[in-house]
Amino acid sequence: MRIIVLIKHVPDTWEERVLDPATGRLDRSASERVVDEITERALEAALALKDSDKSIEVVALTMGPGESTGAIKKALSMGADSGIHLVDDALAGADAMTTAATIAAALRDAGADLIIAGNESTDGRGGMLPAMLAEHLGLPALTFISDLVVEGGRVRGERATETATSVVSAALPAVVSITEGMPEPRFPSFKGIMGAKKKPVASHSLADLGLAADATPRAASVVLSCEPRPGRTGAEPIVDDGSAGQRLADYLAQQRLV
Repeated sequence: MRIIVLIKHVPDTWEERVLDPATGRLDRSASERVVDEITERALEAALALKDSDKSIEVVALTMGPGESTGAIKKALSMGADSGIHLVDDALAGADAMTTAATIAAALRDAGADLIIAGNESTDGRGGMLPAMLAEHLGLPALTFISDLVVEGGRVRGERATETATSVVSAALPAVVSITEGMPEPRFPSFKGIMGAKKKPVASHSLADLGLAADATPRAASVVLSCEPRPGRTGAEPIVDDGSAGQRLADYLAQQRLV
């Protein structure tokens, strides 16, 4: 069984996010790059399956610029068997549709029995990519799963909604996206870090994927403009002279908060 996990290099979640006003894109050089935690949880889900069946092969796949090899190295040190890096200058600024089409091209002949992704990345928050991949590949999609079981040629999981918890399943091959309800990722061991250096990593350009230069997917969505978030303004202090309650109620009513 071969499991391919989608991982992503993103700006540090705990640092300030900055948009480039010239392009409207996230300025990825403004903070340290880390592996998105939700994709680490997706990798942990795959590695947990491998723990119970050593014949399972786990492959980490990422799309991004050259420095995204850092995400692959982290995945290999955690226990993934190999990595795939989709890298091409023409993919800079790719939107969700372009990203889905490119990753689908890489997955189409990759022989994956199961594709696991996070439900949404912390730098985009679109939450659409797993379902878009499933559509491109003609596979069933189990999205927003908080529990994952693979047995008898099927994958099963629990999906929480506002009113209930549903149990969903599908025949393999399939695409699954997991939520933060899944277990936290393991820490790489010293042996894992050293062993990662010997594991294979394949790099593919658009041409390698059969996407010719004149057929390079273009962004279907474009940021027309952006501006910095306005700073906070000073609040009007209310001194209780006996009328503070009424003044506060009037303010809430004016703001349509009550």
